[in-house]
Amino acid sequence: MNYQEILTNARECIGPYCKACNTCNGKACRNQIPGPGAKGTGDTAIRNYDKWQEIRVNMDTICENKTPDTSFSLFGHNFRYPFFAGPVGAVNLHYGDKYDDLAYNNILVQACSENGIAAFTGDGTNPEVMKGAAKAISSFGGIGVPTVKPWNIDTIKEKLTLCRESGSFAVAMDIDAAGLPFLKNMQPPAGSKTVEELREIIEMAHVPFIIKGIMTVKGALKAKEAGASAIVVSNHGGRVLDQCPATAEVLKDIADALKGSGVKILVDGGIRSGTDVFKALALGADAVLICRPFVTAVYGGAQEGVKTLIEKIGAELADTMAMCGASDLASITEDMIL
Repeated sequence: MNYQEILTNARECIGPYCKACNTCNGKACRNQIPGPGAKGTGDTAIRNYDKWQEIRVNMDTICENKTPDTSFSLFGHNFRYPFFAGPVGAVNLHYGDKYDDLAYNNILVQACSENGIAAFTGDGTNPEVMKGAAKAISSFGGIGVPTVKPWNIDTIKEKLTLCRESGSFAVAMDIDAAGLPFLKNMQPPAGSKTVEELREIIEMAHVPFIIKGIMTVKGALKAKEAGASAIVVSNHGGRVLDQCPATAEVLKDIADALKGSGVKILVDGGIRSGTDVFKALALGADAVLICRPFVTAVYGGAQEGVKTLIEKIGAELADTMAMCGASDLASITEDMIL
């Protein structure tokens, strides 16, 4: 199976909103919600993609001729590549009823684990979503990251119990999900969290905690103050706030602000190729998350589709490293991009 076959297959079953485009750049779906689109004009998702394409890579082949080492370590676990599958919820609503969240996570977690990376799993109003994700992660040795929405504290405690039972090597919270419609006006209230509230939540997790949804230096420093082990520079794919900057535009300043702090930096938003992964690492990220293409991979090829996508992005990363003179991830520096 190749990536074009995945796209062709996906178009037969992915539902009315996602078009399984050759290039997933946010344009065909724009403000399509339900669906994979972004909020308002759909500008933020498009900007996420476009800004990565504006960055150029600097070729330099006067270097030792060796196979690049793409391996990556996070929280004591070794991975084949520095990218992960991002979390997604309500797949049957947004992408078509071939899969529900339970079936989707079962396929994704297994395929990622077997092919050298890990999947972040989603959360939702249906408690069975987190239960299914936790079970899938447990089945594959804890190689997965359950992502909890910013519910009220009692609900978060229940979710974190499931996370601990999964044996996951880390837990995440997509704090920017505070902008999702189904979290607003909930009783008890859900949504934004203070530094003090996050600190309490992080202490309950008992594993490294990742705060996803950071878009400013100020926000990154607050996440560090709360005790986060890692952050994800993310605007939720443009789905929670229109007219946001792209993640590529804010990544460097955030990485510079956290340099030497020990807080790991991940980034998502419009990253679609191994070359994009290279650019993100050159700007200071330790690793990246890729979401929408993994949905297409599951719908278009199940476990084989996920494997094909991982190998495609991994090969592109290795090729870019070789052509830019980077023998390993630590060798990727800012002067390799323009």
